[in-house]
Amino acid sequence: MISLFMTFSDPTGGRRIDVDDLAAVVAMVGSIPGMAEGLLFTPLQQSVDHPYKADGAGPVFALQLRFPNLFACEAAMDSAGVLAGLAAGRGLPSLAGLDVTHQAMMTRAFPVDDATHADGTVTPCSYLVHYPGRAEDMNAWNLHYLEHHPSIMRTFPGVRQIEIYTRVDWVDRLPSQRVEYMQRNRLMFDSPQALARALGSDVIKRMRADFVQFPPFAGGNKHFPMLTRVVRPAA
Repeated sequence: MISLFMTFSDPTGGRRIDVDDLAAVVAMVGSIPGMAEGLLFTPLQQSVDHPYKADGAGPVFALQLRFPNLFACEAAMDSAGVLAGLAAGRGLPSLAGLDVTHQAMMTRAFPVDDATHADGTVTPCSYLVHYPGRAEDMNAWNLHYLEHHPSIMRTFPGVRQIEIYTRVDWVDRLPSQRVEYMQRNRLMFDSPQALARALGSDVIKRMRADFVQFPPFAGGNKHFPMLTRVVRPAA
């Protein structure tokens, strides 16, 4: 499975996607040929406690589009396609003029003890993490991270989904900026409050203990809690 990430950021920190534009994006994403599933990420309405609040408020809007393979993903990134219009903010006033980046990555899903979303009336919350720099030895980095970190993540109380994303080479014709982060990961919880409880648990100490064992890398990392909406392909 390939995931395409698109991130819309406002350097001033004052912008938000409005309700009408969000509804339009839902329709646009649902119409993308070859897409298996879309995840739309919006900022929390109220901040929650988490260990990395100093990383800031996060993007104005972000999305993750799943494709069954790289060829389907690349086909969706044509200059005349839906994604090109979305990247340019066409017809979406609250997204126009933002800094937009994109990256295609390999999706690696890991098991959790209970993947059932507990309450359908509450919007799930994802913890989006990315490592923008480079490791001295990417193979050593991936081996350590994939063999150690997911098993610790699994012990977070209430975690519903664990995914880690690694780099691939891809081609596209989108007007947005390509980025090549060395890794991303995403944990999903039932709600922002559930995420805060999990990250306030003792599991975070085990995560930090493993962090200091990582192979050498540069660039740090960023962590953003985001409300998460699932979009299915249109019939």
